[in-house]
Amino acid sequence: MRKARKALTGLVSLGVLIGTVGAAEATSGAARAAESSSTTTVSTDIKDRILAIPGMSLIEEKPYPGYRFFVLNYTQPVDHRNPRKGTFQQRLTFLHKDTTRPTVFFTSGYGLNTVPRRSEPTAIVDGNQVSLEYRFFTPSRPNPADWSKLDIWQAASDQHRVFTALKKIYDKKWLATGGSKGGMTATYFERFYPRDMDGVVAYVAPNDVVNDEDKAYDRFLDNVGTKECRDKLNAVQREALVRRGSLSALYSKYAADNGYTFKTVGSLDRAFEAVVLDYTWAFWQYSLVADCGAIPAAKTATDDELWKSIDAIAGFSFYTDQGLEPYTPYYYQAGTELGSPDIKQAHLKGLSRYNYQPPRQFVPRDIPMRFKPYAMKDIDRWVRNNADQMMFVNGENDPWSAEPFRLGRGSSDSHVYVVPGGNHGANVARLAPDDKVAATAAILKWAGVAPAAVQQDESKAKPLARFDATLDKKDIEREPTLRP
Repeated sequence: MRKARKALTGLVSLGVLIGTVGAAEATSGAARAAESSSTTTVSTDIKDRILAIPGMSLIEEKPYPGYRFFVLNYTQPVDHRNPRKGTFQQRLTFLHKDTTRPTVFFTSGYGLNTVPRRSEPTAIVDGNQVSLEYRFFTPSRPNPADWSKLDIWQAASDQHRVFTALKKIYDKKWLATGGSKGGMTATYFERFYPRDMDGVVAYVAPNDVVNDEDKAYDRFLDNVGTKECRDKLNAVQREALVRRGSLSALYSKYAADNGYTFKTVGSLDRAFEAVVLDYTWAFWQYSLVADCGAIPAAKTATDDELWKSIDAIAGFSFYTDQGLEPYTPYYYQAGTELGSPDIKQAHLKGLSRYNYQPPRQFVPRDIPMRFKPYAMKDIDRWVRNNADQMMFVNGENDPWSAEPFRLGRGSSDSHVYVVPGGNHGANVARLAPDDKVAATAAILKWAGVAPAAVQQDESKAKPLARFDATLDKKDIEREPTLRP
């Protein structure tokens, strides 16, 4: 059982306006018969029960065999500390299976996918899933946007409020999950509201505790994969900067043909270099050692071959105004609380004009930013001292796993797993066999659905739901750029 999580100490008391739930249980047939004909009965349909929650409204329902799938809006305070400062509509989806099953609370940490999908923990426990769009990602953005209200506590309070409203309908166990920035989000939610969830499964979640100290990333890139592969990637970067003139000409034509502009980053030259410097990182984030054969030999490659390789892996469209705009909330958070890698890449010395550019460079100048160095230190300290039924799954070759969450003496029934040779798509299914069954067994136990056979022998642990090629499709937040 989860220890009186409940008994955790040292937490700051945080006041939040909690929406009340107006849904009521249906009366029995015998009771209805005894009531007068003027009595209004409450629907038992799950859609009606969810929509009875004050502030909840339906955008659409999409049919899916074995489930009910709803796309919803929920009215949230812009500022949970001062709810009178206005509200905004936050999108969420609900994949409903049964109120007798556990529920998984998923977020990508970015926008919302509005087609039916099932996270790995949801399939493992054969449960319901609520997915929440992160505040300030459109359309879940207050208007006007007070960017000072985009922080990890406000976002955790969004989740807390949704959970509190739905828990009265879905009263079984709840787990929080997410990958990358979503894994970070699940961790922060647990830090600020440790009594809400019964377990956390955070995938490939970076933990940049001290923003100005990034040697771990440099060490990682100096040793990841094979030397042959690293040398090929580094050579492409160098050659691209040597041929800056001819490749920039290709970039200029590409931008003109597609209507791309560079007001936010400052110039095409800045955008060009940002893409080239992302190339090695992006390769390891989404590719494997086996993919190194597709990297061109830099010295003999044509301009077009270099361009195509860099574009396929790092993406020349991203640092345009049009590519950056959807991710303004991420870069704002990276520059105010989350931190971001600053990689040296010594092999580019004398060729790089800007080095790794900070998040401020990718956010419009009319949005003020101030970094809070204590935010991630607080999270890291809390995880080490208080992690209870938390799981972190990382990829051995994923650059974002170079600075992972670590457990300390204060942690309880918590685990860190690493997928051998894994990238940013690391998950429980890709773990080594012993780790895979141990992680699956833990998730089943935390959700309260571990079969008796698993409780006696965890080697028998496996997902309770059958694989579904559509529901279980991996929608990794894959933007070819340096962002979790």
